[in-house]
Amino acid sequence: MTQAEAFPAPVVLWSKPEEDRAGKPLLVLLHGYGANEQDLLSLADMLPEDFAVASVRAPLVTGPGFTWFPLTASIDYSLDAVKAASGYVQDWLDGVKANHPSVTLLGFSMGMAMATTLLRQRPSDFAAVVGLSGFVVDAGDDPSFRDGELDGTVPLFWGRDQQDPVITADKIDYTIGWVRKHVRLTKVLYTGMWHGINQQEVGHVSEFLTHAVLNSKK
Repeated sequence: MTQAEAFPAPVVLWSKPEEDRAGKPLLVLLHGYGANEQDLLSLADMLPEDFAVASVRAPLVTGPGFTWFPLTASIDYSLDAVKAASGYVQDWLDGVKANHPSVTLLGFSMGMAMATTLLRQRPSDFAAVVGLSGFVVDAGDDPSFRDGELDGTVPLFWGRDQQDPVITADKIDYTIGWVRKHVRLTKVLYTGMWHGINQQEVGHVSEFLTHAVLNSKK
């Protein structure tokens, strides 16, 4: 049995009842380390109501919460574990995406690593990506990361505080290099936010989603 096969059935919270979701753009929320599917769902009330918002619980238990993949003290990780977690989300998405005209990903912290991994593995599947106080994984030359197919057209919002005490400098450096090369980047720096999300950033995300997804001519 693979790690992905050993995962539990997905736990997903929705912003709208099932009868109100069909035909609406899907926005998938991916929480950070040690949190759960309830952590980001409150954002749904502050983002464009045109979206059907789904918040997905990570599959691995850690302390009182959940994680997408195990971390060490230096927030190092196994690429195989990252790929297993992305497969878990992909399998769930494959079961729901036909009901929606587009899929957008929003990840906080480790959730940004998940969101960008999903984009890299399926470059044509997503309308846009939002990354908050997170990073992009260094996948080396792993062939399942199809970075060469990302030609800078997918819109990506990256918000962070330069004083974020959690995401290490090497991960920020890699992320900066990757986003500049592969996506249409909107990057905003915030002060006093640390490793978190503030009201100003949520407003910027709402504007980004409206422009990049709802008003897109694609």
